[in-house]
Amino acid sequence: QMSIQPRDHTDTKEMSARSDDELFKEIQQGGKSINKSVLMPGWGGNLSDDDIHALVAHLRKLCCQKN
Repeated sequence: QMSIQPRDHTDTKEMSARSDDELFKEIQQGGKSINKSVLMPGWGGNLSDDDIHALVAHLRKLCCQKN
C-alpha cells in the first residue's frame, strides 16, 4: 500500500476545479509545477504532448462517468 494515496480522479468536484492546462502541466512537469505534491513526478520525458493531452481527456471522462 502506498503511504500517500493517489487523488480520486473520479471526484467531479475536485476535478472540475482544475483546468485542462493545469492537469497538462502537472502531468508534464510534476506536482510541484502547480504547487501540489512534490511526490507527483513529471512525465514529460516519457510522454509526448499528444499523449498527455489524451491522458487529460481520459481523466475528464473518468470524472464525468461517476454516478
